[in-house]
Amino acid sequence: MSKKKLKNEAQLLKEALKRGMEYGEKRGVVEFEATDSLNDKIEYVYKLLVHDKVIVPLARGETSQPNMRHKLALWMVRQLPPDDPLLR
Repeated sequence: MSKKKLKNEAQLLKEALKRGMEYGEKRGVVEFEATDSLNDKIEYVYKLLVHDKVIVPLARGETSQPNMRHKLALWMVRQLPPDDPLLR
């Protein structure tokens, strides 16, 4: 997967993770704990969004933490309004 680093990617990932966790909890399919690792949260949110067909899955063999992080950040770019400060 050739990926271009996004401006504010870390902040976009943080927002994507927050919204993805809220999405999963509202659906009643998960309850995140304070002791859950960041990598576990990223993987769960990614898999949930793929399962629900919210995002397109990564290609077979491309499913890695860096690629899942990037994919979630890209999802967040599409969710935010064009004038959002994270997109500047």
